[in-house]
Amino acid sequence: MIRGLLSVLLVLVAVAVSSSLAKPEKNIAKRGKRIPQTLSRGWGDQLIWAQTYEEALYWARAQNKPLMVIFHLEDCPHSASMKKVFAEDKDIQKVADEDFIILNLVYETTDKHLSPDGQHVPRIIFVDPSMTVRADITGRYSNRMYAYEPSDIKLLLSNMQKAKKLLKTEL
Repeated sequence: MIRGLLSVLLVLVAVAVSSSLAKPEKNIAKRGKRIPQTLSRGWGDQLIWAQTYEEALYWARAQNKPLMVIFHLEDCPHSASMKKVFAEDKDIQKVADEDFIILNLVYETTDKHLSPDGQHVPRIIFVDPSMTVRADITGRYSNRMYAYEPSDIKLLLSNMQKAKKLLKTEL
């Protein structure tokens, strides 16, 4: 009887091991790509996004990288058009992936430093690892300093590179 139970147990273990080897795990990405995250909300599924502002600040300090915070709304046509251009621009995606902690928010924060010129969307604010909002890295509008439009994508890339450069020279 014990011999019979051992052989049944052995067969079950063999089946379990062979089935786990035969099926690739769901968490392994194909061709070296990262698995899309719902936190991207369409801004770049292959990027790693922070979940909260507090988490983003922690990672910015821990990794000594600038933080880029994108404020947008799901039903805003301006946000949607900016999101499309941002997600499709390979240079923006590369710099964001390699050199930034990134966070996108569809709700307003109570931190007044993150809305120095109002709560318009889409707006993109850069924060350095010392938790200082970079008032010197702005878009092209004087009344909505942190606003970007799809036509401003090169300016945004330039500002991302500026945030990277200032990080190295100032900290």
